[in-house]
Amino acid sequence: MLQGKRIVLGITGGIAAYKGAALCSKLVQAGAEVHVIMTESATKFITPLTLQTLSRHVVHIDTFDERDPSVVSHIHLADHADLIIVAPATANVIAKLAGGHADDMLSTTLLAATCPIVIAPAMNVHMYEHPAVVINMELLAERGAMFVEPGTGQLACGYVAKGRLAEPEDIVAAVQAWFARGKTLSGKKVLVTAGGTIERLDPVRYLTNDSSGKMGFALAEAAALLGAEVTVVAGRTTASPPGGVRIVRAESAGEMLETVLNLYDEMDIVIKAAAVADYRPVHTYEHKLKKTGERLVLELERTTDILQTLGERKRHQLLVGFAAETGNLETYALDKLNRKKCDLIVANDVSSEDAGFNVDTNAVRIYGPEGLVEDVPLLSKRETAARIMDVVVRRMKTSGGGSAS
Repeated sequence: MLQGKRIVLGITGGIAAYKGAALCSKLVQAGAEVHVIMTESATKFITPLTLQTLSRHVVHIDTFDERDPSVVSHIHLADHADLIIVAPATANVIAKLAGGHADDMLSTTLLAATCPIVIAPAMNVHMYEHPAVVINMELLAERGAMFVEPGTGQLACGYVAKGRLAEPEDIVAAVQAWFARGKTLSGKKVLVTAGGTIERLDPVRYLTNDSSGKMGFALAEAAALLGAEVTVVAGRTTASPPGGVRIVRAESAGEMLETVLNLYDEMDIVIKAAAVADYRPVHTYEHKLKKTGERLVLELERTTDILQTLGERKRHQLLVGFAAETGNLETYALDKLNRKKCDLIVANDVSSEDAGFNVDTNAVRIYGPEGLVEDVPLLSKRETAARIMDVVVRRMKTSGGGSAS
């Protein structure tokens, strides 16, 4: 997929800069023509000679180091790139790109670029979660940048937490997925729900769940790569949203239901990956509820089942539901598929350490009216989403572009 592709690799000044060498090597081995831009800070961690040797091209560092008088280097690189990867992407370069700053070779090239940009953040967990960094990443995602989420593990600062650069092979896989995308869903409108809902008890307390939104966002990204026009209705999420999709926020189950129903008729495919609360407090207090005794009894009432409502109102849509279970996967999945009139159900065992909430991997089984359609092994959520969308595309074709039921 990368044969002959011209890729600009931006390496910034974090300890993970050393992984840039492996990433550059893997891209070249896959057939890409790689041109490396390093920030001055990056050269403190890894030498330009290393990247020059691996890429077989001059490494660019200084904006004013113009070696070819016939071109302006940063414009020439931007104009001829099929893709730009920034890995590792520090909080600083993310802020520069979000704010439109251009004060070095990498930032000027990024600002001049019209090609897709892949950003692989790497930083201390507290930096990664800082509101300014979160806002900058969300802004870039809205503009179409694609993010490869950092992993969780030992950080250079000593923390064991989220923030370490994704492994080079994962970044290459994301790049290959970008170039491998077809336009099989061109002209189709896809709605994905993601994250968990919040049911308020009072202004400072609420009922929710552990959903991060990672799976829903990965599905939205996969659908967009296939050419679809994608809308994500998102509840409470901790993951970064993908680029190139419309994000609509809906806090509670009631808000999500209303938002989804308003969009439903115009959609061709609806994937309900959100973890929606089954119950909500009967009474929501306007002021913070004070302690009054040793026990507090909450009365809860059922929320409206969004998936079942969509199944009942389904006309031309292909409807995909999710079943997060802790046992008897097939029994519960097929029951849910039939009761809620879905075309496909994606079932996963959330009690599994590597396939539940707030992890970067998943293992799922996809069921249709005929039974098991595909058993997807443990993969990254991005790869899992691609496999699910492959099944959705096949089901669309066999059903003539509409519902299979």
